Amino acid sequence: MEITRLDGKTFRHILCGGANGIRLHIDEINDLNVFPVPDGDTGTNMTKTIESGVVKMMENEALTLSEVAKEFAKGSLFGARGNSGVILSQFFAGVCEELAQKETASAEDLSMAYLQGVKRSYSAVVTPVEGTILTVVRESAEYAKDRIKEDSTIEEFLKLNIEEAERSLARTKEILPVLSEADVVDSGGAGYLYIAKGMYAALCDEDETQLPEVTPKSSAQPNYDLFTTDSVLTFGYCTECMVRLQREKLLRKELDVKSFTEQLEAMDCNSIVAIRDGDLLKVHAHTRTPSDVLTLCQEYGEFLNVKIENMSLQHSEKENTVPDTSKKKKAPHKRYGVVTVATGEGIKALFASLGADVIIDGGQTGNPSAEQFLAAFEELNADAIFVFPNNGNILLTAQQAAELWEGAPVTVIPTKTLPQGYAALAVFNPSVTVPEEQIADLISAKDAVVSGELTVAVRDTVIGGVSVKEGEYIGILDGELLTSHSDPVRALGDMIEKIEDLSDRELITLFVGESVSDRERVTVTEALEERFEDHVIEVYLGGQKIYDYLIAVE
Repeated sequence: MEITRLDGKTFRHILCGGANGIRLHIDEINDLNVFPVPDGDTGTNMTKTIESGVVKMMENEALTLSEVAKEFAKGSLFGARGNSGVILSQFFAGVCEELAQKETASAEDLSMAYLQGVKRSYSAVVTPVEGTILTVVRESAEYAKDRIKEDSTIEEFLKLNIEEAERSLARTKEILPVLSEADVVDSGGAGYLYIAKGMYAALCDEDETQLPEVTPKSSAQPNYDLFTTDSVLTFGYCTECMVRLQREKLLRKELDVKSFTEQLEAMDCNSIVAIRDGDLLKVHAHTRTPSDVLTLCQEYGEFLNVKIENMSLQHSEKENTVPDTSKKKKAPHKRYGVVTVATGEGIKALFASLGADVIIDGGQTGNPSAEQFLAAFEELNADAIFVFPNNGNILLTAQQAAELWEGAPVTVIPTKTLPQGYAALAVFNPSVTVPEEQIADLISAKDAVVSGELTVAVRDTVIGGVSVKEGEYIGILDGELLTSHSDPVRALGDMIEKIEDLSDRELITLFVGESVSDRERVTVTEALEERFEDHVIEVYLGGQKIYDYLIAVE
């Protein structure tokens, strides 16, 4: 089958093929990870990005090339997730921008559209890095463009594009030393190649390509039928309350937050956050007996609000859905609205206590879409909105959402880690009247903190001269793998020791992951207090996955 002109029906057909092409290789792409950590999500992000475009164009039954191009571009831009997903959405937006001006397109027209896509994808990144998906889309588009003739077919163009994409992807190892050291190719480039192959396969197959399966949006109302008379309370209750401290009660029993937290721990609570702010006490805990938590709190004051949720229902619901704001009442007006991304119930509760209005559930392996950020902006009624992505792979998505938003001005504070987000939120001051001053303070706090991560290696490797064995604890400081040891105490301590200006810093904040036992947490905390006796050690039960410990050193 030779096609010399691309019409709307054929374009829609091959875009579905591209989505199906990458979906078949999600896990393979996710596993192309430089660090030996199970947190790869490039395949997932790129798949969801292109599927968002496909679903959008199919919803409106677009038929002409212009209609298909416009709807697909809009859907992929709004559904973009992760850096590779954003770059992919911008590439297709550039392609579609050119095609939207035509009733049909020749191979030459398509090659020019691809070059426009390359230009737009590069412009989406402040500092483009070669050896990534950017290089693969650029080299393959330029190669195909140089070889297309006036009578070339669409098949010939796509085939040429694939041929060079394969060679370009292999060369990413030569361009980026970190890829060569880890013996992997660029994951984003691999994702693009599978999309290109899927598009070509669909074009060569006259049968209608099926719409990819897309996870439906879940209802905001929990499904109470998921917990029946025969269910077992596996996860306990997420218990939150705000207490107004009473002077009469405090005279009988003074409140010491550390002692209060220890009492909650003795009740077998976890993911504990207890913060005193003047005459307010904010408490978050996971427990099987919420009544015990409330009884303890009431010894010091009276409740302003209480929320208790069965976490078995929460764990049964699908994650990362776009919130439905269509029926929500407009929030009270305020000067600043704060949107942040976080994972771990303890960390989310802490961020809420520091002023976050909307917390999007996400992080590594769970990157939210641009649409989720837009839904969060919709919830707010503020003169200005601040966004804390708290992950380097979410930053571009947040920035893309900010550009798409047509309401109050949005400023993305470029926090790339949860510790950076914590440090910035800690200095957020709603009373500051000049937004520029607020922004400067937030960025300054973000830049001042050193971020660390401790997790377990999933394979043997050598990174930056550090030999890593599967099952060892690896310490990553500001994106650089520095330590690996079988003992978490040793790995964590050695990582902290490598901070060059450690003696000039005073505070080490530790966020404990969900897989860490109480005994291990106590052992690690005591070891750090002994080793870094000149520093203040603060510990929060963060509840985050993958990373046993996150640290912020200030």
